[in-house]
Amino acid sequence: MSQNKETKKRKDHAGVLIPPPLCFLFFLVFGILFNSYWLDGTLGPALQIFAGFGIVIVALLFVFIIARSHEKSGSNVEPWKPTTVVLKKGFYRFSRNPIYVFMTVGYVGFSIAAGSWLALALLPGALLIIRYHVIAREERYLEEKFGDEYLSYKATVRRWL
Repeated sequence: MSQNKETKKRKDHAGVLIPPPLCFLFFLVFGILFNSYWLDGTLGPALQIFAGFGIVIVALLFVFIIARSHEKSGSNVEPWKPTTVVLKKGFYRFSRNPIYVFMTVGYVGFSIAAGSWLALALLPGALLIIRYHVIAREERYLEEKFGDEYLSYKATVRRWL
């Protein structure tokens, strides 16, 4: 067996180095630590808090539902573990990365609840890291592992929305 085939056999994952939740969390915490209602010990406007946390709850619910679809399919949700199947049902009919979409929605909700406009301004930085250091690796891995099946799916479903 060639060394390339041996390497592929041992490395059955996307090689993602940055766990996506930690990437989002880093930017969110940084933004809140430097710009938030919470810095002076106040909560901020009640409507803003309820709206923000309402968005967070909905986003977490959808992330949970999507993660369960991975579990039900027998695949792993973590990008550093092997993917066993190309998911095409549920939210995957609309986005190739629905968990990242809802992590983004949750990030926005938390930023709103905290009154952190800096966290909102930093969101594009988190999304760039997710796009180029997480999704790019995942897409290369899925193309290598599933070939035409993934390429066909990729041609018909958008990356985000």
